[in-house]
Amino acid sequence: MRNRIYHLLMLFAAIGAFVPVLAVDTLLDGYVRERESAKLQLAVEELANSSRLSVEAGIASLQRVINSSPTVCSPTFMRNARMELQKGVAVKQVAVTGQNGAQMCNALETELVYAGISQKIGLPGRNETLRVVSVAGQERPWFIISGIVRGNNVVSTLVLSVPRADFGMTKILAEATVVHVKLTNGTEIYTLGDSTPFDQARDRTAFVEAESIAGDIPVRVHAVVPFDILRLEYAGLDVSFTILASIFSAGILWLLLRLVQRSNNATFGLERAIQAGELEPRYQPIINLQTGAIEGCEVLIRWIKPNGEIIAPGSFIEYAEISGLAIPMTLALLEMVREDLEELAIEQPQLKIGINLFERHFSDGAIVNDVTQIFGGSAIKFDQLVFEITERQPLADVADANATIAALHDLGARVALDDAGTGHSNLAYLQTMGIDIIKIDKVFTDLITERSKAVPVIDAFIIMARDLNMEVVAEGVETREQALYLRGRGVTFAQGFLFSPAIERDAYMDMARKLNRQYGENADLEDDITFAA
Repeated sequence: MRNRIYHLLMLFAAIGAFVPVLAVDTLLDGYVRERESAKLQLAVEELANSSRLSVEAGIASLQRVINSSPTVCSPTFMRNARMELQKGVAVKQVAVTGQNGAQMCNALETELVYAGISQKIGLPGRNETLRVVSVAGQERPWFIISGIVRGNNVVSTLVLSVPRADFGMTKILAEATVVHVKLTNGTEIYTLGDSTPFDQARDRTAFVEAESIAGDIPVRVHAVVPFDILRLEYAGLDVSFTILASIFSAGILWLLLRLVQRSNNATFGLERAIQAGELEPRYQPIINLQTGAIEGCEVLIRWIKPNGEIIAPGSFIEYAEISGLAIPMTLALLEMVREDLEELAIEQPQLKIGINLFERHFSDGAIVNDVTQIFGGSAIKFDQLVFEITERQPLADVADANATIAALHDLGARVALDDAGTGHSNLAYLQTMGIDIIKIDKVFTDLITERSKAVPVIDAFIIMARDLNMEVVAEGVETREQALYLRGRGVTFAQGFLFSPAIERDAYMDMARKLNRQYGENADLEDDITFAA
């Protein structure tokens, strides 16, 4: 193994000396496309989510008015309707029409003139219907959310169809050739720009495009931005990268040759380190934000060299994946976890153990057999295991991955999507992969600065997870404000330096025993989210 890698690196070093300058444009194009695609995808998801939240606000207002009013168009009804208009920006009108279609009353007591753009559409799992209408004096169509009440009268709320379009779009959407907002049946709701350049283009790679559906609301958002416009914003990087690549080319051969000759290099010593047991598990507690108790841990790996030097995972994980050493490394880690946590698993069987897997683990069913052999006869039960797969690296074969995940489910284990929102997944990906838990990446947790200041991306993750019946674990929680914000949004589980870094086995067991005695189900953590190991 080592000799093969050595010779391969020698070959790559010889080729690599001439590649950087030639590859600048290609690499930068790829970087720009990936980065801007992610930004555009996030933007269209936020735009679609604004339509979903608008419809949900309309439904909630409709139900409150109906439930709190004994009769329609009564003084009580009118007062309740006006109160709904004052609660938020999405709901613009509450109106009642009779059986003959004539308007009986509305909250603003002004003539309401509109024309239908679409037919009434039923909303999944709801009694209300949705219709797109053109309202006199308004630039963009609105949604009418309707429900039938006493005497077959129809009570409706009018809401903004695309609130984000009304209150300003993100920069990348403003640059778009076209932004389409349509019902999923194809009915046009709102269009910004001209789609002709995109429709007539022979080379679709000249554009960056993204699409999103508004959850269970039948609204689809599609946006297209010319790649050249996005690329212009990186002109400074282009010049800088060309200069750096020229310098890099001069020294790359020498540098790589030195690296492959260093026998104590971390990557070359990894195989020996696995055999010598130098890779050790560390356990980062996962805290229940509602009770303060420890619900389990995520197992992280550390390389402890004989001289006491600690090598961070970032220095060898990628190499382990490329070289194939990720498989034996994971097996060794699983065996150490079994030895470390059997005693605690017996004492506190509710605790979960999160273990990271790699893309290769999902290419065949070998990991299922390995898990069965390692934990089958141990005190750690399969239902105490949570296997995490990162979103940052796409799965090579989704069918094989589905089979592996299904087999892990059959054992009783669960599967979590780590680094959620930072990589390749989308709503369909989550639904088809059988994911049980979404772990919100630290990059999004860091967006929380105040408990009272909303973070739409975090809120969207939480709503999506709730809609898909998935648990949410927030990673990288470092401040009390973040913990309280997450708890206030219904997030139960979190991990991060606010509570504890990844710690050794004895420290983790002591912490679990102490906290799970200290905090009960009814604990009030308003002042208690302050402890860190």
